[in-house]
Amino acid sequence: MKKIKLGKISTRAPELLNKEVLKKETLKLKIRLEELQNLMFAESKHAILVILQGMDAAGKDGAIKNVFEVVNPMGCRVYSFKTPSEFESKHDFLWRVHRQTPEKGMIQIFNRSQYEDVLIQRVHNWVTETTIRQRFDHINNFEKLLRESGVEVLKFYLHVSKEEQLVRLKERMSDKSKMWKYNNDDLKERRYWDDYMIAYEDVFANCSLIAWNIIPADQNWYKEYLIAKKVVETMEGLNMKFPGLKPQGK
Repeated sequence: MKKIKLGKISTRAPELLNKEVLKKETLKLKIRLEELQNLMFAESKHAILVILQGMDAAGKDGAIKNVFEVVNPMGCRVYSFKTPSEFESKHDFLWRVHRQTPEKGMIQIFNRSQYEDVLIQRVHNWVTETTIRQRFDHINNFEKLLRESGVEVLKFYLHVSKEEQLVRLKERMSDKSKMWKYNNDDLKERRYWDDYMIAYEDVFANCSLIAWNIIPADQNWYKEYLIAKKVVETMEGLNMKFPGLKPQGK
């Protein structure tokens, strides 16, 4: 597989795309997503795991809110992975992740994921390179297990530019509606931008048994369209059907 170089991939939509036209297409996709989620919940033979990765302020929260706002809350869950607790740290690194995977009929969304354990821990040299390579293997086997168990895994990297990230981080300091998101550590992590890009590229090279979707994320309308399109296409490919009447006991 050709190695992904993030520096060569645009973080913006192609210039000829019409924003308003694409927003209308996104709305159609969301209506279809609602229908498919209802069908998947009823059939209960498949599950969807959506993994959202990206730098701080890449738009993970916005993607969750604006793409999945239409689905029935009974059939969709979101989990945000923070710094492992003391209890979680006493287990293997996938323990807390596996507990949050979806059962049949559900959409589960990960805001960050198991990949943090081969990204931030690697950038800050908290674990050895040997451990990182071992974790790549464990992640691949983990995702293989999920897929063979009926879980469709969709991995999205939200590709935001360093310039746009700074704009968004500054908004968190000045916009009252966004101040709650501000974390001084986000600005500190910018110093490691190049290291993160290298770490992500290594993830793409070593953990792509299930392909990554690189999503230009500087413009939210384009990001949301691409995510919605991929999710809908994947669910349509499951060829789901509503179950008939359940056999009634005598």
